[in-house]
Amino acid sequence: MNWNSWSEFFHMGGYAFYVWGSYAVTAVLIAGEILFLRAHRRKALELARRTVKYGKVENNEETA
Repeated sequence: MNWNSWSEFFHMGGYAFYVWGSYAVTAVLIAGEILFLRAHRRKALELARRTVKYGKVENNEETA
């Protein structure tokens, strides 16, 4: 598809809401996934540290 101006590019032939909305939703979901994974990693590392330090898992957190 060829566009003659930036305005036409951003308008996307009348489908701008769908196209840019799809990009926005995808970016939000990827950012959310990254944040979720960081939090999960942090919990797992803390659990591993406590397990090594105390030799057991407290409060049955190994299933969390």
